[in-house]
Amino acid sequence: MTENKPGVPVSFEFFPPNTPVGAEKLKGVVEELAAVQPEFFSVTYGAGGATRDKTLATVATIAAMGHEAAPHLSCIGSTRAGISEILDTYRAQDIRRLVALRGDLPSGTATAGEFRYAAELIAFIRETQGSDWRIEVAAYPEYHPQQRYAKRDLQHFADKVKAGADAAITQFFFNPEAYFHFVDEVRALGVEVPIVPGIMPFHNYARIAQFAARDGIDIPRWVALKMEGFMDDTASIRAFGLDVVTRLCERLIDGGAPGLHFYTLNQSALALEICRRLGTRPV
Repeated sequence: MTENKPGVPVSFEFFPPNTPVGAEKLKGVVEELAAVQPEFFSVTYGAGGATRDKTLATVATIAAMGHEAAPHLSCIGSTRAGISEILDTYRAQDIRRLVALRGDLPSGTATAGEFRYAAELIAFIRETQGSDWRIEVAAYPEYHPQQRYAKRDLQHFADKVKAGADAAITQFFFNPEAYFHFVDEVRALGVEVPIVPGIMPFHNYARIAQFAARDGIDIPRWVALKMEGFMDDTASIRAFGLDVVTRLCERLIDGGAPGLHFYTLNQSALALEICRRLGTRPV
């Protein structure tokens, strides 16, 4: 086994399952990933709260299994009363960690609701609920895909921290220099909170490439060409993807990243293997 490095915390992200079978399967995934002693499990929230009830149910299941859960909470399309109701529900379940996001409007919806930006949501939570919650926010090392100007995107991030965020989790990326540059830039703006890199294993190369193209994330050309050259050779794609992402994680840890947040797509195998290779926790 690789030398244990208990000082590198990890966390894992899920999306709410759509079926009872998926929900049952996710319980097994949670238990498998719990072997590496993650700091928390986060659960996504659909555009405009589209998966609200499923997010609530998934978070409640994870908490009932004895693990810390961090639900995503998006504010676009929401009201202050609606956000307060959701927070009351989580409070009753003894959940005190959130990933606060602006989120996206559902297709065909014209109104943004009572909040325009995540900073406004965070400020509302702090004004009405004080410091009861640990609030994580999103960060974009290659900048938000809807933002034309890097300087403006950096300022939006600084505004979220100023409003009361405790830490940040980045969008996934494959270029470590983008992460280090982003951290340097926001530190120059006075941001001091931990900024945890988001890690996307290559669960399915075509799907990850689609996500990356949609969100303006660069997959290095040499990685893309090798992946495409493997065609339908799933074993080679898996092996090469694990090597690429493991080296990325090593570079981030060596450079001072405060932890790693894995986008699991509700699967455990690749994240567990990367953790085993890194020796971040006993597995």
